[in-house]
Amino acid sequence: MRDFRFFWLAAFALPLLLCPLAPAGQGAAAPIPEIRQLIHEVTEHQKQLEKLRETYTYSSMRTVQDMDAAGQVKKTETQELEAFFVNGHVIERLVKKDGKALSDHDQQKETERVTKLVEKAERIPPDQPLEGQGISVSRVLEIMEVRNSRRENYRGRPAIVFDFVGRKDAKTHGLAEDISKKLQGTMWVDEADRQVAHMEVTFNDNFKLAGGILASIEKGSSFHFDQALVNGEIWLPTGGEGNVQARLLMVRSYREHFAERDYDYKRFRVETQQVKDAKAVPEQK
Repeated sequence: MRDFRFFWLAAFALPLLLCPLAPAGQGAAAPIPEIRQLIHEVTEHQKQLEKLRETYTYSSMRTVQDMDAAGQVKKTETQELEAFFVNGHVIERLVKKDGKALSDHDQQKETERVTKLVEKAERIPPDQPLEGQGISVSRVLEIMEVRNSRRENYRGRPAIVFDFVGRKDAKTHGLAEDISKKLQGTMWVDEADRQVAHMEVTFNDNFKLAGGILASIEKGSSFHFDQALVNGEIWLPTGGEGNVQARLLMVRSYREHFAERDYDYKRFRVETQQVKDAKAVPEQK
């Protein structure tokens, strides 16, 4: 189930969070943009920030708690990771597990895994998913019905907000698209920078894996994710949180709370090709 949670993050949330939208119009009184037209402009505008994003690394702390039926914590696991970008794709390296550094053997395995991901990322265009299971922003909105666009203030900044809900009649292919049909949520887009600042998503129906034989994600499972402006020049993830309720093998109930915090953003000079052992060396001011 934990693998499913991180798959969902990579397949659905990250493509939305990491895609910048078009530059803002003049003045707060401008008409609210047509959402699908904005998303159409995402692809072209994305290319302008890909090189800049690849000069950044950051750290992530993930905490996963297994809960009982009363909401009490039964087990807690943590992961500390280093993240960087290759050809527009996020690459994450596991550094610590439950507060302990990896053993020499596990470090070697992780290096091999990351090396393969870097090599694969270099071959795959930025607008295509690294693992072949992701879903593009434009495709998400083809599956979703978008409604109720409006303006609100979010964290003291004007934002364009809209709701979305998966269309039950949409034709889908693959796990990520199938999941999208079961979701509804709200997205906050910073109006000045046209970046996704916050997103909330909820399962509005049960989602069955292998017809429910393997697992069933229950209605009400929810997630939210955030981004923020870093160094006054680029928006990057700051974290997220959520709750998953599921039934495994049609018998065992499963409840999980997860939280992710992204921090320690560093920019370095790109003088050579990004490799698996690249380290962030902060620029001299």
